[in-house]
Amino acid sequence: MPKTTDKPKYLCVNGDESEPGSFKDRQVLEFNPHQLIEGTLITCYAIGAKVAYVYIRGEYHKWIKLFQTALDEAYASGFIGEKMKDTFKTDFSCEVYIHKGAGAYICGEESSLMNSIEGHRGYPRVKPPFPAQNGLWGCPTTINNVETIANVPKIIEKGWEWYSKIGEPKHPGTILFGVSGHINKPGVYELPTGTLLTDIIYKYAGGVPGDKKILCVIPGGSSMPPLRGDKLEGIKMDTESLKEAGSAIGTGGVIVMDEDTDLVKVLARISKFYYHESCGQCTPCREGTSWLVRILNRILDGNGSSHDLDMLIDVATNIEGNTICALGEAAAWPVRFMITRFRDYFEQRVSKEITLPVKNKVHSMRNTAFPLADIKD
Repeated sequence: MPKTTDKPKYLCVNGDESEPGSFKDRQVLEFNPHQLIEGTLITCYAIGAKVAYVYIRGEYHKWIKLFQTALDEAYASGFIGEKMKDTFKTDFSCEVYIHKGAGAYICGEESSLMNSIEGHRGYPRVKPPFPAQNGLWGCPTTINNVETIANVPKIIEKGWEWYSKIGEPKHPGTILFGVSGHINKPGVYELPTGTLLTDIIYKYAGGVPGDKKILCVIPGGSSMPPLRGDKLEGIKMDTESLKEAGSAIGTGGVIVMDEDTDLVKVLARISKFYYHESCGQCTPCREGTSWLVRILNRILDGNGSSHDLDMLIDVATNIEGNTICALGEAAAWPVRFMITRFRDYFEQRVSKEITLPVKNKVHSMRNTAFPLADIKD
């Protein structure tokens, strides 16, 4: 954020929690709303913003009401707004508003979020310029998520040295892990970074029902690359460790799947979500997500082949890195990594091999001269 500017500055707190497998922010909105408000005020003071928008997922009706109640209490106590000047004997004041989303996953992307607040369609913006220079209404804007802002008061209270000693040195602090799926004690667990993934599953979340084996784990929400259940030992839950393991921390949403899980059905469901939630602005995402869904549905119907598996990887690769925002990667990664890491599983599911004439063979999604539904086995 620029230190000096003639334009007003803004803070956006991103609570548009729509990633499948993620449900940590609503816990903060329900049980720690005043800590989030305090973090918002400290952040606004630090960056010189006079207005903050807390953008909350539209389906979170209960949590919007709970947070609005907390805001009303803070306003009544003189902690927000013009009364701050008298309460704290300062020239600084700040207004905090709730902006209710309209149910679009894409608005969790920071530039789509800003377009939504401005009253426009939730399309991601091309960057640069970045929000810190050109954000809301062309003014400097800082955007952070609920969990980050809620950490600010404790860091201010206890100091950065204290915070930096928690968890992994390269990724200090705690993470709110939302554990779901085939687990005995699903819920949100606040744990230091670097906690073993197996400890989260077995020590804190009670293990898998029926002591079944784990087939697959998605460590950071549905868009992150999945991990094989037989290769979880020693994996720590922090940015660097998960990167080395071939995945990412994402939203900290740990999804556990036992040995009886139908991975084809899981992947088809995930792909359908991203197809539905694509804003349609970028051709690779708009068209590619549709291809992924239709190919996976063909496999589910028992008409799949090894060629389909190769085509899924090919389509996902063509989406990845070719879109304005990260929804392209969110749609591509589950498909590409699920198939490559569970190739043996998917090979068993496809019913027969097919051989297409060379002239009709689809090597990439650039060849869209005919709809996928017209490709005959």
